[in-house]
Amino acid sequence: MSGTAQYLLALYIAEQRGSPPVSSGEVADLVDRSQATATQMLQDLETGGVLTYEPYEGATLTDAGRARAADLHETYVTLSWFFRSVLDLEAYESEAMEMAGLIDPAVAERLTELLPYEPAPTPGDD
Repeated sequence: MSGTAQYLLALYIAEQRGSPPVSSGEVADLVDRSQATATQMLQDLETGGVLTYEPYEGATLTDAGRARAADLHETYVTLSWFFRSVLDLEAYESEAMEMAGLIDPAVAERLTELLPYEPAPTPGDD
C-alpha cells in the first residue's frame, strides 16, 4: 500500500472510532510507524488537501480525503474478509491495511461478488 493510502485509511478508521482531530500517535499505532514518521506524513498529506493538521491537536480528513479514504475502507473490508474467511490468516487486518491501496476498486468489487456469504448469527441460534 502506498504510504499515502495507508495513512488516509488509518485516519479514516480512527475518525470512525472517535471524533477528530486524530493524534499523530494514534495514526502511528495503526500503521505501525513512529509518531515522528506519522507526523511528517500527516503534514505532507495536508499539502495535498486531503486533511488538515494542527500541531499538538491532530489531523482531520477533508471532504476529498474522506471520500478517498471511504473507497480505501471498502477495499480494506473486502480484503480483510477474504484473508480471514478464505485464507484463514491470523493477521488479516494488518495484511488488508497494507494492500488496500494497491487493489483497484473494480477488483475489490469482483472479489466481493465471489466471496462466500457468511450470514451473521441470529440471536438464539446454537
